[in-house]
Amino acid sequence: MPLIALGADHAGFALKEILRAWLERHGHEVLDVGTHTADSVDYPDYASAVTDALLAGAAERGILVCGTGIGMAMAANKVPGVRAAACADAFTARMAREHNDANVLALGARILGPETAIEIVRVWLETAFAGVRHVRRLAKLAALEQKEHRWHVPAH
Repeated sequence: MPLIALGADHAGFALKEILRAWLERHGHEVLDVGTHTADSVDYPDYASAVTDALLAGAAERGILVCGTGIGMAMAANKVPGVRAAACADAFTARMAREHNDANVLALGARILGPETAIEIVRVWLETAFAGVRHVRRLAKLAALEQKEHRWHVPAH
């Protein structure tokens, strides 16, 4: 099972704690980078801590929790090599893994109940990258990170 780096801001703190307990009960090793209280903090700091763990090889995947998941996804996606997906249901979590090989999942504690969040995490962790035609697309995402995105868009 992959080691999971887990981070949240103050809005996501309570859900992070629920997810950490669920992950550990299901045999996952968790690197909890915080926050460790409900005191106000800045979400980019925790997105950075999770993505740093991924890039250093200390974790294989990351889960971030804020109010909506949007800010965390935006912050994480600033880091080359990170493919963060903000998901609000199991279908988008499955597609994020199958088609986009998402290595970070962003969740919104203010829009998801704990049961839904756990189901999203379960599906995201159990879904493998499909490869094949999606590999070309991931290469184009990586090229965007290097500002080498001058590919030809085919006419239809």
